[in-house]
Amino acid sequence: MKNKMELTFSALSQNESFARVSVASFIAQLDPTLDELTEIKTVVSEAVTNSIIHGYENDPNGVVYISVILEEDMVELEIRDEGLGIEDLDEALQPLYTTKPELERSGMGFTIMENFMDEMHVISHKGEGTIIRLKKHLTKTKALCN
Repeated sequence: MKNKMELTFSALSQNESFARVSVASFIAQLDPTLDELTEIKTVVSEAVTNSIIHGYENDPNGVVYISVILEEDMVELEIRDEGLGIEDLDEALQPLYTTKPELERSGMGFTIMENFMDEMHVISHKGEGTIIRLKKHLTKTKALCN
């Protein structure tokens, strides 16, 4: 059975934890392992923070969109903004690359997302925003208990 959730909120840094907890609560119905849940929460935090800091440059009038689709053991996430977009996507996807060194950003957001998920696709157009699509297969913990 396919189940879907959508979430929309203002691009405020205090909403990052709200997004993380909301997604985790929705995914909990699939009974993920603690590691899987932690990884997904981290990925949501990274993507939402990127939207707020880089996409909207902390403009609270921006809106972050999240959709989550659950099907069998698959979690599909989409985090989207309508902000500035990424000028050079290839460069932005490189580990340690940041456009905000003055904010002590590590430049590891995309690397973390890529390592914690099975698939990651980033679509971005300057002046139009960014879409991050992520997929993760969860382990079948219930099957292991039988």
